[in-house]
Amino acid sequence: MPEDTHNLPHFLPHVRLDGPESGTPLILGPSVGTSLTVWEPQLAALARVHRVLRWDLPGHGGTPADVIPRAAGTATVADLAALVLRAADAQGWESFAYAGVSIGGAVGLHLAAHYPERVTALAVVCSSARFGEPATWRERATLVRAEGTEAMVASRPGTWFAPAFASTPLGHALIEDLRATDPAGYAACCDALAVYDLRGALPSITAPTLVVAGRDDPATPPAHAREITDAIPGSSLLEIAGAAHLAGVEKPETVTNALLAHFAPPPAHTDASRHAAGMRVRRAVLGSAHVDRAVSRTTPFTARFQDFITRYAWGEIWTSETLDRRTRSCITLTALVAHGHEAELALHVRAALTNGLTRDEIGEVLLQTAVYCGVPAANSAFAVAQSVFDDLDRVDYLEDQVDD
Repeated sequence: MPEDTHNLPHFLPHVRLDGPESGTPLILGPSVGTSLTVWEPQLAALARVHRVLRWDLPGHGGTPADVIPRAAGTATVADLAALVLRAADAQGWESFAYAGVSIGGAVGLHLAAHYPERVTALAVVCSSARFGEPATWRERATLVRAEGTEAMVASRPGTWFAPAFASTPLGHALIEDLRATDPAGYAACCDALAVYDLRGALPSITAPTLVVAGRDDPATPPAHAREITDAIPGSSLLEIAGAAHLAGVEKPETVTNALLAHFAPPPAHTDASRHAAGMRVRRAVLGSAHVDRAVSRTTPFTARFQDFITRYAWGEIWTSETLDRRTRSCITLTALVAHGHEAELALHVRAALTNGLTRDEIGEVLLQTAVYCGVPAANSAFAVAQSVFDDLDRVDYLEDQVDD
């Protein structure tokens, strides 16, 4: 049974609302040490169709630390979930979609498990059903209560994101959020994570669930995300290469597109709705830049074909939840190798990386094609894939030089 968190004093967290008042309700939860700012990269896109409510943790951003008035060492994730329910109630929302990062994701899992009638859809970003040993979190709470949140600043670059990202405007703003966080509020969140363990309740979650993991996340490694996905019936997993703990900050387009696709309303069975759904998934898999180029090159002669592939290939096949996108990428790579479509193969090698396959996994797929599609075809495919990897490495190197 869920805890009776409604008996806590009716304090509300600091919230901010964006998007049309008629939009479908969507609540976004932050990670420890951050504020509303952590969702800035996704906000504009999500607020086009959703009424977006962002909330601050106790002692973070605009929320006072005593919003959950508990003695030191006694705060729980259930207390934080109660704050979210009160914020939703204040808007008159009987139900809502929810996405959360780290502890914000833990709050979402708690809500979906204990208040299933409230959560229509759930996205869990770089989170866990159990965040390690309780002693680790109690030690961090003690440290922050004694020395303040400045004690955590040096370790966040490399944990939240690649160290070079800390010098960007958004990276700097997030570090400053941490510095401004009330030590009592930060420590209370650590206390909550120390006693949090939702592993046994995961199979009871019925909300459509997307789990997102940063491939380079040292705080909640991909194994944590796989544990959640394996336990929640029908859930899907997206692993993002080159992303650490704040994947939505470091790889904003990939996370944004995944959330847009996940929280999109079920498509009505019309050509227009299939086209709209197909365009969302096409952008999520191939990237908006590629799709924009393809659309800009559309002529009266090619318009019907562009509509066909968007509406049918992307709007009916790729949108089906029967197979996850990683599996679809494996199948697509194999088919393209078999038929020698090298230009399309290069495009879908990039798409496979977006869909969570590693370079080694792509290599394994191509090796499998050598057995069933022929060695010459696989030989050409390996050359195409290597060329794609080289281009990506070259871009990363140039970006690193600019950052330096």
